[in-house]
Amino acid sequence: MSVTISIIISLLALLLTFYQLRLQRIHNEKSLKPLGQIDLPDHKKKLGVHIRNNGLGPLIIDRLSFTKRDNIYSSIADCLDLDPKSYMHISASDLVKRVILPNSHLAVFEKNFGEHADEAHIDHVRTQLSPITLKVEGRDIYDNRIVIERSFQWFSRYIQNETVKP
Repeated sequence: MSVTISIIISLLALLLTFYQLRLQRIHNEKSLKPLGQIDLPDHKKKLGVHIRNNGLGPLIIDRLSFTKRDNIYSSIADCLDLDPKSYMHISASDLVKRVILPNSHLAVFEKNFGEHADEAHIDHVRTQLSPITLKVEGRDIYDNRIVIERSFQWFSRYIQNETVKP
């Protein structure tokens, strides 16, 4: 009788240990989860598109895709009628992986107009950006898939002279 009770207690202890191990793994996954967000800074004669990681784990970017008028591009330079040398831009494809560490960001597009830029030139770049949508496909360190998507329509909020086509 005491042998069966000790076997039952041992089995219960073993099951509770495995359950605790499972809970610990779930906790670790949630603790190291990246929280991705697409920011569109537009202030002080500077425009940008940033992918920010507000989580506690790294965000591994597998692919960036830009959609403009139902066409899909792998680089923002393909969506814009601007000189690619006049702004900073990156692309991420299957060949190039990017990692965004916690509390940092990846600048996908940045344009600094300087002190003497006129508002018409800034509005022209805003007009170029506003019909674009960015889709970020990535994962965390546990290979959980993460997809973030945002339209750049935000850039059209100040434009008055030009019409923006979605």
